[in-house]
Amino acid sequence: MKIKRVEFIKSAVKENQYPEYDFPEIAFAGRSNVGKSSLINTLIQRKDLVKTSSKPGCTQLINFFLVNENLSFVDLPGYGYAKVSKKIRSQWQPMIERYLGSRSNLLGLILLIDIRRDPEKEEFEMMNWLENHGLPFLVVLTKADKLSKTKQQKRLNSICPQLNRDKNGVICFSSKTKKGRETVLGEIENLIEWGSE
Repeated sequence: MKIKRVEFIKSAVKENQYPEYDFPEIAFAGRSNVGKSSLINTLIQRKDLVKTSSKPGCTQLINFFLVNENLSFVDLPGYGYAKVSKKIRSQWQPMIERYLGSRSNLLGLILLIDIRRDPEKEEFEMMNWLENHGLPFLVVLTKADKLSKTKQQKRLNSICPQLNRDKNGVICFSSKTKKGRETVLGEIENLIEWGSE
């Protein structure tokens, strides 16, 4: 997949604020500060289209991007720890579930997990929700450049059994080295082909 053009469309909280196009949509979800924005920027090869921050909880709305005028990337708020009020945090989960449950053109989700950390309750809850609703998802282990190749393999060997996933079903990714970029784009293409059948 070659990405030639990307534009930010809008941010939304409620269903009536979502864009009205019916292009296939891929959502990105993960813990606060896991590297969602950096992953999307790496995929689209733009440094700053999606705002990144070292402070957890930077993304507080559902952000829609149009790719190649025929595909939509959706950046969801991070879950887990974030330096925002409990009130705002408590609004995120219903907002995300509403989006995931109501968006008919959503083909799948990319679930990001920091390779240095074990999956926690939120990741398992997200996976259970996706499986129960029949929504395909891809697991991407971010920040792979923080570990040596040997340690990356050790973490992969540790995390995959916890997720009940084959190693071929999990991608190691680094926004710094672009490791895994082509694989993630290939999987997105597969989702689009699957969705058009």
